Amino acid sequence: MAVISVVIPVYSAEDCLRELYTRLQAALSTVSEDFEIILVEDCGKDGSWEVINQLAALDPRVKGYQFSRNFGQHYGISAGLDLCDGEWVVIMDCDLQDRPEEIPKLYAKALQGFDVVLANRGMRKDPLLKRMTSKLFYRLFSWLADMPYDGNAGNFRIVSRKVVEQYRLFKEQLRFFGGIINWLGFPTTEVSVAHDERFAGESSYNYRKLVKLAIDTIIAYSDKPLRLAIRLGFLLASFSVCFGVFIIYRALRFGVPVMGWSSLMVSIYFLGGVIIAILGVIGIYLGKTFDESKRRPLYVIRRNTL
Repeated sequence: MAVISVVIPVYSAEDCLRELYTRLQAALSTVSEDFEIILVEDCGKDGSWEVINQLAALDPRVKGYQFSRNFGQHYGISAGLDLCDGEWVVIMDCDLQDRPEEIPKLYAKALQGFDVVLANRGMRKDPLLKRMTSKLFYRLFSWLADMPYDGNAGNFRIVSRKVVEQYRLFKEQLRFFGGIINWLGFPTTEVSVAHDERFAGESSYNYRKLVKLAIDTIIAYSDKPLRLAIRLGFLLASFSVCFGVFIIYRALRFGVPVMGWSSLMVSIYFLGGVIIAILGVIGIYLGKTFDESKRRPLYVIRRNTL
């Protein structure tokens, strides 16, 4: 068993990998020479897999795995956690925004009795719009899932072997690494780290993918949208009853005729839209339940460097 493993999902990072390895090797050597670097290549559109093969041939502590198709970042993390054997495991991104030089700090803090140590990126080096939308998502997620979650931490952290073994028990299709780790409830702390600019290339996450990830994550960890839909239904029903009583009272008391064809049509279309939206929310949950019932594997590995 290695002292420390580093799990890194890789997607279109050909220009980052050699620099990533060099800095990782230097940083991990200050902790122990007994380490491993797990690189899970998620079928990007560049030569990342070839570079991983070259690094593995250079250093047997580098172990590469390639998916059969693109599964996604959180599935890459899951695969890395299934395949690593370190006493402590670091999870980080491949673009060098997570600085390898911070790993000894995370490791030292973990040895103080914590199973999870988060890397808190105080000043993120991301575009303003991405920082704002990320902050909004994590606040919304925390409220809907009733689970406090600090978006400044991201995926960069170190976890103990106990945490990894428990994480492996989770087999749901909708994966959100940070949410699962939070749910496990092991002793957790955080340390402040620096956050760098992306070393090369551009992020593969566009806003369409980020919105899809946000919706999937909220659906996976919260049923509050369904409960909110029920509350909205009762609220509209109560309002309709009160308004109906008011119309009848006005007609009987003051002789005011019941009029308002336009308002009636607007009300019908409004309620129809609300009903369709609620049915859509229910449909999303049913669809995700159907996906879970298939019990398909989380990922498929095509080849490795071993």
